[in-house]
Amino acid sequence: MTALEAGMLGQVLLLALAVTGALLVGTRWRSRVIGTLCALLAAAGIVTGAIALFGGEGSLTIPTALPMDPLVLSPDRLGGLVMMVVSAVGVLASLFGIGSARVASASRTSWVSMAVFLFGMQLVPAATDIVSFLLFWEIMTLGSTAMLLAHHATRGTVASAIVWYSAMSQLSFFFVLAGFAVLAAATGGTGFSGLATVDPASWQASLAFVLLLLGFGGKAELVPLHVWVPRVLPEAPGHVAAAMSGAMVNIGVYGALLVCVRLLPNGPAWWGVLIMALGGLSALYGILQASVASNLKVLLAYSTTENMGLVFLGLGASVLLRADDATAAADAALVAALLLMVSHAAFKATLFLGAGAIARSTGEMNLDRLGGLGSRMPWTAATFGAAAMGAAALPVTSGFVAEWMLLQALIHGSRVDGEVVSVTASVAMPLAVAVIALTAGLALLTFVKAYGIAFLARPRSPKATQAREVPVIMRVSLVLGALGVIALGLVPGPLAVAIASAVGPAFAPDVRTVGLAGVDARGIDAVLDPTTFVVLAALLLVPVLIALFASARRHPTRTSPLPWAGGGSRLRPRMQYTATSYAEPLVRVFDDVLRPSRDVEVTHVGESRYLVERVHVEQSVSDVIETRFYRPMLNAAQRFGILARRAQNGSIHRYLSYSFVALLSVLIVVSL
Repeated sequence: MTALEAGMLGQVLLLALAVTGALLVGTRWRSRVIGTLCALLAAAGIVTGAIALFGGEGSLTIPTALPMDPLVLSPDRLGGLVMMVVSAVGVLASLFGIGSARVASASRTSWVSMAVFLFGMQLVPAATDIVSFLLFWEIMTLGSTAMLLAHHATRGTVASAIVWYSAMSQLSFFFVLAGFAVLAAATGGTGFSGLATVDPASWQASLAFVLLLLGFGGKAELVPLHVWVPRVLPEAPGHVAAAMSGAMVNIGVYGALLVCVRLLPNGPAWWGVLIMALGGLSALYGILQASVASNLKVLLAYSTTENMGLVFLGLGASVLLRADDATAAADAALVAALLLMVSHAAFKATLFLGAGAIARSTGEMNLDRLGGLGSRMPWTAATFGAAAMGAAALPVTSGFVAEWMLLQALIHGSRVDGEVVSVTASVAMPLAVAVIALTAGLALLTFVKAYGIAFLARPRSPKATQAREVPVIMRVSLVLGALGVIALGLVPGPLAVAIASAVGPAFAPDVRTVGLAGVDARGIDAVLDPTTFVVLAALLLVPVLIALFASARRHPTRTSPLPWAGGGSRLRPRMQYTATSYAEPLVRVFDDVLRPSRDVEVTHVGESRYLVERVHVEQSVSDVIETRFYRPMLNAAQRFGILARRAQNGSIHRYLSYSFVALLSVLIVVSL
């Protein structure tokens, strides 16, 4: 038995232990025991993924009672990388769940679902054929759905979120199934090695590509299949939301990579344009919605759509540049997309865990009612701040390294050796750079708002005033996540080399790292070394920190009332920005895109028409795609359903007529 086979067998055994333990262990010890087993299951996934990533070989055969070949699990290097990423997030989520799970989250259903969910995510990248891939894909989806269902009795809004999640998940599954079916029909087999023989220039390949892109894009939260995200993630507990947003979306990315890198490499240029269009639209729409959101989890959910958009933007650029024979730039864009995937898993999992810590301590997710958490929850504040820096792509974090490498690939992608590659690439690359620049600016604004108003402002509610730090085991998970964000940003060289090896020498032959992920590949010279930015940031930051600490020691915080100062008074919460007022300029600028709704209520004094006692202004921003695209279709389907009821009037004669017409139609079709 090889090490890879032993690792996968260990995952199966740990799953069995976790499920059995969840059914047998009592309420008092269930979260501790099963949370530990889930963390061990995820740790086994890290080990197995590392073995596969660094060249380990082996396979696990699962016999079936059906008249078909047994299922074979054997992750390659790319599958090993994805398995490591989702398993690392699983470790953090499981440890956090030990301390945060309460009532519904600590039930047998919730912990069994957590173990099944982690197991499904880990083995999707290990599949070597369509059947095993779809099987573990559905295990992953069912596990996540069951975790959400555990809370339907305690919160009424969970039911609506589950309906949306189930519908969009099955829609994604339908697209994936249809895409694989097209490839299987063209090759006559279900193994990935056989599917890779399809000619990318054929119409079957193009049809399968579009269907698979829609299916995997739905799981990766791409617009317009993202509508389940702002509904589901705010309803999920912190550790569940972290596992879904930090790990599950990467399975959608893996599916797209499987198609573009393994099954249908060297596709036509329009494939890359389509992927870039979906990625750019998702990045812009996601960060716009995040920048104006006042609910912290909704903000993070839309931010995930933005990050996944950037990943697909890099993947699309790689496909487009490879079609134009700009191999080196395509390699750099592909590695940048994978760096974005890895860095997103680190900082987004930590951010959702931080949001879960806030929810546990305050029971509040509305930023307008938070504040002052920096002094009350210092561990959460520090770790959330580090992850927010990664999400805003600031230096010394993994987010900065990934976006910097993607920018270099795009900037140099339209020219090789000083010559323009193609008109399509020369137009697409500058547009992609503009998209990244806009999203980076809005992301910085978004996370300044989230961190500043939640942690640095004065508390705006009794719940925020009474907040306390979370238990130690939850803090351990937060610290590990934050350290991962910083560590991935400080050692990008080995990380980029490992990622380049994951996509194989046939797809990344010329990529090498210079400094902090600067790329020098076949005629492409790195314009600037990001190490310079890191050193410059340190030179600027260290004196500022020294000045702040010195000022704090010299001028301690006053707690006594202010003496007479020309009518001045201490800063009160009503004098500070709220999340809504902070985002108001953006709402006005992008009014045509966001379509906000405003409600102004004016209360007059007594019977007076002129004296105003109180003005209440309420503003909300809904998902335009849901309200303008999905709602009309759902309303039309509902109207059709109401009309269709008339066909069922209880008349046996009418039902026999329906059967006769159906039989007659079938006979006519068969005869033709």
